[in-house]
Amino acid sequence: MAKTIIISNRLPVQLQISNGSITAIPSVGGLATGMKSVHSGGDSLWIGWSGLTDEEIPEELISKIDSALAEHGSSKVNLSQKEVDGFYYGFSNRTVWPLFHYFMEYSEFEWESWEIYKSVNQKFADAILEKAEDDDVIWVHDYQLMLVPQMVREKRPNVSIGFFLHIPFPSFEIFRTLPWRKEVLSGLLGSDLIGFHTYDYERHFLSSVRRLLGLEVSFNDIYLDDRVIKVDSFPMGIDYKKFNDAAKEHAQRDESQKSELQKRLDTHKESTPDAKFFLSIDRLDYTKGIAKRLNAFEYFLTKYPQYKEKVRLIILAVPSRSNVPQYQLLKKEIDELVGRINGELSTVSWTPIWYFYRSMPFDNLIDLYTTCDIAWLTPIRDGMNLVAKEYVATRTDKTGVLILSEMAGSANEMNESMLINPNNFEQIADTLDKAINMPKKEQQQRNAILQKRLERYNVEKWANDFMTSLLNQKEKDLTYISRRLSVDLMNTVMKKYRKAKRRLVFLDYDGTLSGFHNDPQKASPDEELYKLLDEISSQENTDMYLISGRDKETFTKWFLPKKYNMIVEHGVWISQGGEEFRMLENVKKDWMEKIHPVLDSFVDRTPGSFIEEKNYSLAWHYRNTDPDFGQKRAVELNTVLTSLIANDDLSVLNGNKVMEIKSSNVNKGRASMRVYSEQDYDFVFAIGDDWTDEFMFQELPEDSITVKVGRQKTQAKYFVDNTKNVRDILGRFADMH
Repeated sequence: MAKTIIISNRLPVQLQISNGSITAIPSVGGLATGMKSVHSGGDSLWIGWSGLTDEEIPEELISKIDSALAEHGSSKVNLSQKEVDGFYYGFSNRTVWPLFHYFMEYSEFEWESWEIYKSVNQKFADAILEKAEDDDVIWVHDYQLMLVPQMVREKRPNVSIGFFLHIPFPSFEIFRTLPWRKEVLSGLLGSDLIGFHTYDYERHFLSSVRRLLGLEVSFNDIYLDDRVIKVDSFPMGIDYKKFNDAAKEHAQRDESQKSELQKRLDTHKESTPDAKFFLSIDRLDYTKGIAKRLNAFEYFLTKYPQYKEKVRLIILAVPSRSNVPQYQLLKKEIDELVGRINGELSTVSWTPIWYFYRSMPFDNLIDLYTTCDIAWLTPIRDGMNLVAKEYVATRTDKTGVLILSEMAGSANEMNESMLINPNNFEQIADTLDKAINMPKKEQQQRNAILQKRLERYNVEKWANDFMTSLLNQKEKDLTYISRRLSVDLMNTVMKKYRKAKRRLVFLDYDGTLSGFHNDPQKASPDEELYKLLDEISSQENTDMYLISGRDKETFTKWFLPKKYNMIVEHGVWISQGGEEFRMLENVKKDWMEKIHPVLDSFVDRTPGSFIEEKNYSLAWHYRNTDPDFGQKRAVELNTVLTSLIANDDLSVLNGNKVMEIKSSNVNKGRASMRVYSEQDYDFVFAIGDDWTDEFMFQELPEDSITVKVGRQKTQAKYFVDNTKNVRDILGRFADMH
C-alpha cells in the first residue's frame, strides 16, 4: 500500500535518555502540528535526525531508540558531531540562511562545509530509498535538504516528490553569488512540486532557473527532460483552533489558576490602566531586526515623549544557534542596547523594556498574547512569521493591533494589519502612535477579517493543499505519458514501417536531430548522425527529407555531398538526390530592406541578439540574451512587425528563441504536402520541435505519424522528450534492412 514519507532535518519528537531508558516526546512546533493530518495512521513515515549525535548514543540504546521512534511513525538518520557542525551549523546556517535572508556579508562559502552538506543530503536520500516504494509520495522539507529530491529521483525516477522551502528564496542577483548555485537548483528540480510561502519567492526561484539553467518556464511550470515540474506558493498557516481555544480558556481563569507571569502583567496594568503593552517575540536571529526595533523604540520615545511611562516593550528573544559567531555578537548587542535604553530612560516606577532571553511554555505565550495591546513584529527578512498569526488568533474580543514588517512573508495575506518598513524609524514611530490611539471599533474590524482568513487557511489546510497539488501533478504527468511515444507505441510504428510499400520520412534539424547552440553555425552534424541518415536514406522505397528553416548555403555545405533530399528556409528551396537547390515557391524579397533596419534597432537595444540573413527570410535570434529581457523584446518586436507587415503577405514565426519574418505562402506544411503528392506513400513520419513544424503536423494526412520533440502544446499525435530519444527512433529505422 502506498505511503507518505516526510523528511525534515529534525524529527517531530524529542528523545530523552535517563537511567538507560529512552522517552520520545512529540514536538509542538509549527511543522509537527501542520503535518499531523498528513502524518497519521500506519501509512506514513517521518525521517529525520533525532537530535542526538552518534557520539551521544550508547551502543546498547540504539535499538531502544529505533523502537521508541517507531511508535511515533518515525525513523532516524544518524549524524556524527562533525556532520552536524558542517551540514547544519556550517553550510545550512552560515551559508544558505544568511544568503537567502539577504545578509550576504554573513555568508561563508566554505568548500568543506559544502562537501559535508552534500554527503549528509545523500544520507537522508539513502534513508528514503531504503524505505520507499515506487507508488509512495515523498515530501521533503526546507533548506537543509535541497539536494535530496534529485538524489532520490536518480534512483527512483517514478516516485512522486514534493519539496517545500520554509524560508525566503532570494532574488537572482543574490542567489547567483552562491558558488554551488546550479547544483542547488538541480537538487530541487528532482521534485515534481516545489512550494514556497509567497509568490515573490516563487518568482525569484523561476527567474534563477531560467537564467542559470536556461530551462523553459511556462507560467509556473518548468520543462526538464521528460518531466514537468510545478512551482507554486502555499502560505503556511497556524493551528488556529488551538490558539483561539487556549485564549478563551485563559479568559475564564480565576486568580488562583493564573501563572506568575500573568499576575505580574496584571499588577502593572492595574498600576497604570491607560498604559499600553507592546509585544515582540522572535527567535534571537539577525534576520528578525530586534536591534533595529530597540533603536526604533528609543526614537519613538524621543519623537513622542508624552508616551514615557505610558508604554512598555516586552521583548521575548528565544535562544537560537548560540554557537554561531554572528548570534553571539547579536546577543551581546541586544543585551547592551536593552541595558543602555533602560538605563537612560527608566524612572523609579517605570522600566521601558522588559527583556526575556529564554523559551517560554505555551501557557506563558498565551499570557503575553492576550495581555499585550500591540504586537510589534519587524523582521528585516522572514519566510513567513507565524507569531503574527498566533497573536491575531488569541484576540478573542477582536481588539489588539498588529504592526508587521512588510518584509515578512505573512504580510502578503495580512493587509489589514499595520504594515511598516523595518528600516523607516519615522514611519515606525508614527505607526506606533496611531496604534496606541486606534479606536476599538477599527481594531475589531481589522481583526475580524484577519481571524476569518486565518481560521479558514489554517496549517492543516496548508498541508492538505500541498499534498493535493502534489498528487494532481502526478495525475497530470500520467496524462502526458498516454501520448508519449512509448516503447509499445514505437513497436507498433516499427511494424507499420516494415510492412510499408513506400515510406516518406520528414526530419527537422535544429532541436530535433541536433541540440541548440548559442551560435547556429556550430550546431553541425556529428558522425553518429551522418551514419544514421546514410542508413535510412539508402533504404529501398524510403524517401527521407531533412526539412528545416536553415539557409541553403549551410545545408549545401553539410549535406549536399551526401545526396540527401532537403527542404530549407521553411519550404523555399528543395534539393533531391544531390542536385543543386531549386526554388519550390516563387518568393519576393523586396520587403527585406524595409524590415532590416527595424531588426537592427532591436539588436542595438538587446545585448546578445543578432540577425541571421537567409535568402528569403530574416531571423532575429535572442538565445544569448537575458531570458526575461529577451522575451520582453520579442513581444515588443512582434507588435512592431505585425503592424508593419499587415499588407505585405508576410508572416512572423516565433521559434525557439528566434523570430523569423518570411513570406506567408511558404511553410513546412505546404512544402511537405507538395512532396507527399508526388508518390503513393503508405507510411508517413514527421518529427520536429518547433512552432514552424506545426504546419507540417497539421497539413500531412490523418494517418501520418507526427512527433513533437518536447512537451509543449502541439498538433502532433505523439511526443518524445529530447534529441537523444530522436536518435533512438532513427536508430530503430536504420536497423531495418
